[in-house]
Amino acid sequence: MKRIVVSGSFDDLRSRQVRFLEEAARLGELEVLLWSDAVIQQVQGQQPKFPLAERLYLLAALRYVSRVQPVERLESSDVLPMGVGRLPDGWAVLEDWHSPAKQDFCRRNSIEYHRIGTAQLAGFPVLAEPISEPPSRSALRQPKKVLVTGCYDWLHSGHVRFFEEVSQLGDLYVVVGHDQNVRLLKGAGHPLFGQDERRYMVQAVRFVKAALISSGHGWMDAEPEIEVIHPDIYAVNEDGDNSEKRAFCAEHGLEYVVLKRLPKEGLPRRESTRLRGY
Repeated sequence: MKRIVVSGSFDDLRSRQVRFLEEAARLGELEVLLWSDAVIQQVQGQQPKFPLAERLYLLAALRYVSRVQPVERLESSDVLPMGVGRLPDGWAVLEDWHSPAKQDFCRRNSIEYHRIGTAQLAGFPVLAEPISEPPSRSALRQPKKVLVTGCYDWLHSGHVRFFEEVSQLGDLYVVVGHDQNVRLLKGAGHPLFGQDERRYMVQAVRFVKAALISSGHGWMDAEPEIEVIHPDIYAVNEDGDNSEKRAFCAEHGLEYVVLKRLPKEGLPRRESTRLRGY
């Protein structure tokens, strides 16, 4: 398989960058050359919003990324950094990151140059992951199904850490609240991103087996999806714990697990409300 690289800061990772990474990964095994905080300061003239360790954690958690390699020194954004091993087979860039100098660098070094245009990034593809039937008695060794629900309006490292922890309990299914219900629960101005985009960001995380959009209402808006998924466990963090969810699980025989809201070791605690600016 070809080794494809992308190079950049990937600060404040949003859906357009993730879509770009998804398209780049179609070209081969994708490696991200991730600029350090010092390199970002050098190239962009300002410090990143998120530190290197957090950006690295988020990128490494994406199902489209095979490897992330920090870049501590960079001659120019128009060349690939030295000291990152052998030259890749290809360099992928967003259309608005294109420059003749990048293309010339690739030509001189016999590297394929891939410009990924805006049209290729349209829409939010749904991950093709069928929802299997509930396990029979002859399939008791199958992994448990674990369900989590939420808005996930501004996906951040805290969400990813939660998915990582919950996925250790079994196959993780995430039900993302539909737009109308998010407005009902959180008020005007919510959500910032539409349901398709929020589901896309969630399903891009490698710890997630499948992501769906809820079709019910209220705190148990995922009830119709629960009937389809047949989970064994309903997991929440401390912020998402409430009596309605507890009662539902008790009534339907689901194990109810409450996890502490702790960031990945070495990373700051994140809250969507602050990141969104509400």
